Amino acid sequence: MAPLQIAVLAAGASTRMGASDKLAETLQGVPLLRLMVERALATGQPVLVTVPGPGPRRDMLEGLDARLIEVADASDGMAASFRSIGPQARGQAVMIVLADMPEIETGDMLALIDAWREQPDRPVRAATEDGTPGQPVVFPARLVARFGTLAGDAGARTLLEGERPRLVPLPGRRAVTDLDTPEDWAAWRAATGIAD
Repeated sequence: MAPLQIAVLAAGASTRMGASDKLAETLQGVPLLRLMVERALATGQPVLVTVPGPGPRRDMLEGLDARLIEVADASDGMAASFRSIGPQARGQAVMIVLADMPEIETGDMLALIDAWREQPDRPVRAATEDGTPGQPVVFPARLVARFGTLAGDAGARTLLEGERPRLVPLPGRRAVTDLDTPEDWAAWRAATGIAD
């Protein structure tokens, strides 16, 4: 069985939330970051988490069996997290999970892993029910080897150019539901009925 690790990206500054941290928003009393890492760990795969350094986000993950990677240059954009993950991947495939997507569940990650195992050299990408590409994305080892070349805040989008990722439709629009602002959170909570 080909090896794969899950990397939860949580080193961003959350600037659009004003004074609060979107990853500290709670769902049933659990901070979103902790919940997302728990869901990743429930797949049984090794989990890495990028964090901006010592502070509240590290504290949210206390006691979890995930490897934390401090991203010293997190202010450079999302690519800084990818550059930090590359050396930790040890030649393995990596599933990138964005920590601000509360509808992504363990079962969704497992569906992507199953699809990737059928073709381990091909990227796999979650999609909405109607086929719109979204997140998470599984990068095969050959593309993970290029994480160190990335720059800016576009993530690893450039690595998928010229590729034909296998799309795995997830229910509804969960593959594109990320919550960046207080208004996003309020609207999402109202629509889903999910409280703190």
